[in-house]
Amino acid sequence: MGILAAVTGAFAYVGTVDPNEPGHYPVCPLLKLTGVLCPGCGGLRSAHAFITGDLGAAFSANAIATAGYFLFAAVWVLWLVRAWRGKPLRIALAPAWWWGVGAVLLVFTVVRNLPFGSALAP
Repeated sequence: MGILAAVTGAFAYVGTVDPNEPGHYPVCPLLKLTGVLCPGCGGLRSAHAFITGDLGAAFSANAIATAGYFLFAAVWVLWLVRAWRGKPLRIALAPAWWWGVGAVLLVFTVVRNLPFGSALAP
């Protein structure tokens, strides 16, 4: 429940303080120093658009983060259902899954920084 409270609080803050207005949030250090978009760049704008109900803008700002919001919600609901039934939720992913997630993030990062992948840039 603590995690849900923290996530809800963070989303409430980002929903009320627009990251599209300069001065409210720090700039991504990787972007500032190198000009390269990291996999998280656009994540706050994506969260703000998600909270305000603009899913198109959320996916446009950061598609990976938006997919992560849906995944988090699905896992949370699954956990609640299993907890209600008295069964523990154990998510044990094999190392191959973690390598796969890392590969997807790497490909996403590379593609969004190339000219043909500019649609993935925030």
